[in-house]
Amino acid sequence: MIIFKACAISKIMKTMTCKQLGGSCDKEFQAKTFEKIAEMSKKHGMEMCGKGDEDHINAMKKMKDLMNNHEGMKEWMKSKQKEFESVPEK
Repeated sequence: MIIFKACAISKIMKTMTCKQLGGSCDKEFQAKTFEKIAEMSKKHGMEMCGKGDEDHINAMKKMKDLMNNHEGMKEWMKSKQKEFESVPEK
């Protein structure tokens, strides 16, 4: 019974989209932590930029501009962390 509960807990994930994370499409990412979902989103954005996707290139430019403003980026990350925490678990 304890093993079953541990396995059931480990499968709980949260889902956010590329758009929710500052991107430009509806691709979904699932992860247990905000850090992991942010990493997945960043990788996706870089892949799409590498393919020449203009919408993702523009979104990455906006994120780059935000990253130049330390306080702005800090607030953005804080708000996305809160959004992640409010997402229902699946």
